[in-house]
Amino acid sequence: MNGQAKHSVTRRVAFSQLAGPAALVAAPGLASAAAPAVQTFKKKTFVLVHGTWHGGWVWRQVAERLQAEGHRVLTPTATGCGERAHLISPDTNLSTHVQDMCAAIEAEDAEDVILIGHSFGGLTITGVADRLGERIAHIVFYDAFIPTRPRPAWVMPEADGAWPKWWKDRQAHFIDGYKMNFFDHYPIKMLVPEEDTANIALLKRKLTWHPAGQWTEPVSFANGGWEDRPRTYIHTTLQTFAPSSPAMWGPGKEAGWRWIDVPTARDGMLTHPDVVAACFASLG
Repeated sequence: MNGQAKHSVTRRVAFSQLAGPAALVAAPGLASAAAPAVQTFKKKTFVLVHGTWHGGWVWRQVAERLQAEGHRVLTPTATGCGERAHLISPDTNLSTHVQDMCAAIEAEDAEDVILIGHSFGGLTITGVADRLGERIAHIVFYDAFIPTRPRPAWVMPEADGAWPKWWKDRQAHFIDGYKMNFFDHYPIKMLVPEEDTANIALLKRKLTWHPAGQWTEPVSFANGGWEDRPRTYIHTTLQTFAPSSPAMWGPGKEAGWRWIDVPTARDGMLTHPDVVAACFASLG
């Protein structure tokens, strides 16, 4: 049975409503009722994929919390980003990033992976699922772009094959013609609240350039991409500046998807690591 059949109904749930251990406590007057069955711990394998301008470092606090619970967590950094920023080249593109993540999964012999992508990491995880579908148990878009067959890239050419004007205007500011710099295009409140001085300082130290080709190269749906996988969209409800819209989540509210509202900013792994880790741990 494929993922579409198993997940035929969209489920929308606020993370705060997800049942936890406290929900198993018997109400007064039910002392004679049978005790609930003890739930056995299931160790899960997470692969956390960063978004544009970030690196594997952004998941550190979330990974530590999941690992403390006994889960396995991989946080690979894509070529040209984070500690691998020096490896960027004009040829670095989406295929490069997909290969980076696939190589990490294969090198670590990871199976039954809960694959989570942030922001435009949604493109990358879709490509990974298309390549390594047999290893992916669940694909999760954390405030991320969901590519589709009609829109397999974030930046799509016009009908005449030319890039749209907004993109060509941005290209004029790219370093060496292909390195995108966050601060040339967005305010810091795109990621964290303006009063979060500690994380703002962290981001100013850590954010790197990003290869433009990761936004423009179409992702492959040769093997279905995310389409035949159990899948979830996590929507951040505390993002006030340029919050995600249907342009990002696309089919995320359609049948076959689980939808979770989680109270974090866009970079919730920094602002609310406890909330994000608990949300991830709740995923099947």
